[in-house]
Amino acid sequence: MHVKVLYEDNHLLIVEKPVNIPVQGDSSKDRDLQEMLKQYIKDKYNKPGNVYLGLIHRLDRPVGGAMVFAKTSKAASRLSDELRRQKIDRKYVAVIHGRPKRKAGRLVDYLWKDRKKNIVKVADRKKNGAKEAILDYKVLDQNGKHSLAEVQLQTGRSHQIRVQMANQGTPLYGDQKYGRHMNKVGQQIALWACSLSVKHPTKDEIISVDCPPPSVHPWNKFQLP
Repeated sequence: MHVKVLYEDNHLLIVEKPVNIPVQGDSSKDRDLQEMLKQYIKDKYNKPGNVYLGLIHRLDRPVGGAMVFAKTSKAASRLSDELRRQKIDRKYVAVIHGRPKRKAGRLVDYLWKDRKKNIVKVADRKKNGAKEAILDYKVLDQNGKHSLAEVQLQTGRSHQIRVQMANQGTPLYGDQKYGRHMNKVGQQIALWACSLSVKHPTKDEIISVDCPPPSVHPWNKFQLP
C-alpha cells in the first residue's frame, strides 16, 4: 500500500495515514502503518538491520490523516514531551449527524475506558480511572441532516472526539461504535486528521502540514476549508 509522505528529514516523518489500517501491530495481525513505514525507510535509504521509528501519537484504525513519527530516539523523546505538554497542534474535520446547539464551543467531559470491551464512556469525574477530556469545535458547513465540524483536541484521550460528539447528540457519520443507531453497517467513519503542527526536535522551527480528506462521500457534500 502506498503511503503519502507529507514531510521528511533526518528526524521526522509525517505521513497521511490511510483509513482502516492499524497504526501498530494488534491482535488482527493485519499489516500496520508503523511496519510499513519502517520498510519504506529501509528500502529508501538501503538501511541494514532494524529500523528505528518512534510512535508519538495514534489515530483509531478507521480514521485517516496526518501523523508524525520520530526517526531518532532524540526526536521521539522531545516530541513525546511536546505531546504531554499539549504543544503539538492537531486539527480534525468530522461529518456529524445533526447540528450542535452552538456553532462553536468547548466540550469538557470525563471519560472512562472499558479496556475489556475497548469502549469509552462519559463518566462522573470521581469514577476511578476517569480522565478529563477537552476539545474545541466549530461548525464549518451544513448540508441537510449533516454538518461539517472542525475539531481541535486539548487532551488526547482514546476515542475522544467520537465519544464527546456523540454525547452531545451529534455522533460522527459512519461511527459504528458510538453512533450505531444512526449509521449503517459498512459506512466509513468521517473523521480525518486534517492538519498538524509540531516544533522541530533539533531546530527552532515549526513544521506544519495540511492534509485534506479525500473528495468522496460524505466529504464531497461540503465546502472544505
